[in-house]
Amino acid sequence: MADPTDDTAQRQAALAAMIERLGKAGAEFAQTILRQNQPAAAQQNAEWMRTLVAGFARNPEGWRALQERLYAGHTQLWQRLAGTTDGSAAGEEPAPLSDRRFRGAEWRELPYFRYLAEAYLLNAQWLGDAVEQTALEPRDKARLRFYTRQWIEAAAPANGILTNPEALKLAAETQGASLARGLENLAADLAKGHVSMTDETAFQVGHDLAVTPGAVVYENDVMQLLQYVPATQTVHARPLVMVPPCINKYYILDLQPANSFVSHAVGQGHTVFMVSWKNAQTELAHATWDDYVEHGVLRALAVAGAICGGTEVNALGFCIGGTLLGCALAVLAARGTDESVASTTFLTTMLDFSDTGELDVFVDAAYVEQREQDFAAGGIFRGRDLMLTFSSLRPNDLIWPYVVNNYLKGGKPPAFDLLYWNSDSTNLAGPMYAWYVRNTYLENNLRTPGKVSVCGLPLDLGRIPQPAYVLATREDHIVPWRTAYASTQLLTGPLTFTLAASGHIAGVVNPVQPQKRNFWTAPGAPLPADADAWFAGAQSHPGSWWPHWTVWLAAYGGGQVPARFALGNADWPVIEAAPGRYVRERCD
Repeated sequence: MADPTDDTAQRQAALAAMIERLGKAGAEFAQTILRQNQPAAAQQNAEWMRTLVAGFARNPEGWRALQERLYAGHTQLWQRLAGTTDGSAAGEEPAPLSDRRFRGAEWRELPYFRYLAEAYLLNAQWLGDAVEQTALEPRDKARLRFYTRQWIEAAAPANGILTNPEALKLAAETQGASLARGLENLAADLAKGHVSMTDETAFQVGHDLAVTPGAVVYENDVMQLLQYVPATQTVHARPLVMVPPCINKYYILDLQPANSFVSHAVGQGHTVFMVSWKNAQTELAHATWDDYVEHGVLRALAVAGAICGGTEVNALGFCIGGTLLGCALAVLAARGTDESVASTTFLTTMLDFSDTGELDVFVDAAYVEQREQDFAAGGIFRGRDLMLTFSSLRPNDLIWPYVVNNYLKGGKPPAFDLLYWNSDSTNLAGPMYAWYVRNTYLENNLRTPGKVSVCGLPLDLGRIPQPAYVLATREDHIVPWRTAYASTQLLTGPLTFTLAASGHIAGVVNPVQPQKRNFWTAPGAPLPADADAWFAGAQSHPGSWWPHWTVWLAAYGGGQVPARFALGNADWPVIEAAPGRYVRERCD
């Protein structure tokens, strides 16, 4: 028979090793958090809280009404707890709580934990109402609202092991095994620097994702250019060049075959080229916005046109890829070579940064000045820092559910291609990032003709002559749809605006099958200046916007020619098979 003391010693040793791993990984993760929270921002947050309290003093009646509602609500909760009932009629099941975090039977059936949940929701409502009645400038109120929501969602009883009855029940049923697995998951995530939102072992780029056949036909220090194998015997004469966001990997547009936008475009008879941005390391420490425009976008457009016989190209930009594309097209117009691009598509793109939504809370003068100091001598802006920022915009979707599942319950997140991509971030050149946040989010310089220069030329988006298809998504929390619509007031070529349902990613990656969601279009030109006026005259259509865009793009395809099954050409031969090396490089 085995000596039980040996098993105890092994468990103690394993626990000690795990605690050591947690300590080391936690220290590294803390440094990442500290980089996101500068002293100036902390000082401003304290000032906003003082303003909140001062607002109470200036509005005693409003404060008294809030307090009375809070007191009445808690009194009712205490009475229910004392009577061990939630107020349901005799013999009836207690009503479930509407908040999805508390829908488990344990929250409903155990009076103490139901009280915790209802008291939390009552306090959260009170705090939210207090913020809304405070006299602040709109931008300051938006920031106070954002930081208050962060605190509220972090304080939910579901997020604590001692206040989550589902996690406690599971720990008892598994004799603590769920908690042990949770500690292992926590240690692994601290080492990675982010909360795992999907099973990151379930996918492999080039095997499960980014599998549309093709090859790398050009590369430099900024990007690789992929060309895809045709799927039809004849193709449109003009190729389509896609410029994805440089803050994530390109394969958001080429996930699995069933939801690949690239595969859809290839199947519609387009010769598709894709920019695959370099995951910046020391060799790009001094790269600028101009470098990304010149050696990224403009080089991709030129090489694709040359490979296809010197023809014009159609161009597409997604998110910041669209912002880069807009700058590139303005540079071509200033150079007098804009005829090389026949049409352009902007997917959830900002060119006018008047309203940047919740991202506005992160970018102020102090933040930009700090970034400029950080990268004055060059450097790399880490992709994981950006990922934390974007996750904090939706903490109740992208942080806390995974904290509960992974750490409190010891679960394994499900395999989900969109969330795998979301975790596969890309480093940026520091000088490029500093220029970007100053000239877009902080000062909104791109919308003013001649305010800034790109590639040595004054920028004027109004000189972009190409027909443009502008897509926004209605629930977008990164590019508010009205801000995407504002691009239509800067561009002067023929315009088509389409609004898709859902958010920044799911609204774009919406394949034709199955018929999910909907999109809106409106006839007539010119487009009204006001986005809501456009929407008032818009018509809803079921399903994906992809076929609508396909019909639009076909008009600029340039006629049919035999498909180019030999990728590249004598000047730009195949370097390696798609998806290429750059997309496989992970952030450290």
